[in-house]
Amino acid sequence: MKTRKTDVVIVGCGVAGLYCAWKLPRDKQITIVTKSRAEESDSFLAQGGICVLRDEEDYDSFFEDTLRAGHYENNRDSVELMIRGSRAVIADLVACGVRFEQKDGAFVYTKEGAHSRARILFHEDITGKEITSHLLETVRRLPNVTLIEEYTMVDLLEAEDACRGIVGRTASGEYSAIEADYTVLATGGIGGLFAHSTNFPHLTGDGLAVALKHNVRLQNIDYIQIHPTTLYTEKKGREFLISESVRGEGAVLLNGKGERFVHELLPRDVVANAIFKEMKKEGSKHVWLSLAPIPTEEIRTHFPNIYKRCLEEGYDITKEPIPVVPAQHYFMGGIAVDRHSKTVMERLYAVGETACNGVHGKNRLASNSLLESLVFAGRAANHIGTEYIPNEKRSVWQIEPSVYEGIEEHYQQAVLSAIEKEKESHE
Repeated sequence: MKTRKTDVVIVGCGVAGLYCAWKLPRDKQITIVTKSRAEESDSFLAQGGICVLRDEEDYDSFFEDTLRAGHYENNRDSVELMIRGSRAVIADLVACGVRFEQKDGAFVYTKEGAHSRARILFHEDITGKEITSHLLETVRRLPNVTLIEEYTMVDLLEAEDACRGIVGRTASGEYSAIEADYTVLATGGIGGLFAHSTNFPHLTGDGLAVALKHNVRLQNIDYIQIHPTTLYTEKKGREFLISESVRGEGAVLLNGKGERFVHELLPRDVVANAIFKEMKKEGSKHVWLSLAPIPTEEIRTHFPNIYKRCLEEGYDITKEPIPVVPAQHYFMGGIAVDRHSKTVMERLYAVGETACNGVHGKNRLASNSLLESLVFAGRAANHIGTEYIPNEKRSVWQIEPSVYEGIEEHYQQAVLSAIEKEKESHE
């Protein structure tokens, strides 16, 4: 099997993988692989925004809001690291060209569910696309980075209890190994395992699967967030998210009689459960979201893409409510990592949605996803750069490709079984 050598291999090119590559030392050769096209990561889909510590007076409430949403099961050290690291991350993003909304030269902040204060920066209703596209453009210009698309990781290379890289397969079915001094898993979430999800379908928990195979510790993998509001449709495919910031700006949830039945800015799990309860009570397939309290011009400027997509489905959100239903959205569990995003296996790190550092607890606070991914991807890059020790030992990897025939289905079943087992242990 063909083998290529690199200093660091990063699996995944969402914001976590890209930011990690950008923050790694320039004298290291970095190879990024992604299962699909570079633009098809869930980071591109994030609508609402990214949280940031506005000032020192905001710290206590930001900390408390994150813990309260997470049912106080959060790792407090990780929460502090995320909040304290937020301003530096925003400065980096602005340096990359990210255009957060501003007025008179100052940031404009919006508010979302379970936040006690407006602390969310945004770019229209495509904040994820704005951030990820600029990071991708920046990383693509780096001479020390090679990006390989449509390359699916199927295994880790392991020797002497340390990770030595990955095994992967191209779109044409050719297998190869990428040997690396350090490996970073940034493979995203698990939405592809669910019938209804806001995630891209190719995100099937590949990082978790190889971690299970190599006895790398996982944590809280049954903590799966359901987003309260996705556009209801009879069509098949990825669910279209209606950003939490829509409710943050005043939109209200209504039942079939046009009555409000829940406070829209409660934590996501509370709102989603209230919607499920109302649907069961009415025997309906969805509830309604009305943007009537939001001025028409604000809808068209703050939420232009949501406005356009709803029009395509036959709904004018400036004039009528839209049908919404909860769907799988985010994964709070994952590969267990420390404050430097390091796993229990030597030379193996995990960042972004595939990792679990405990920031989110049992339920993620709105718009903490991009922030957490960036802060801890930066910490992984810093730790690798600071602690870097070249692997002087070289191995001859003799792997039979036939071993990996049908491996994806096996991996998916293994991940689902592990989730069920974890759920039973929590119950």
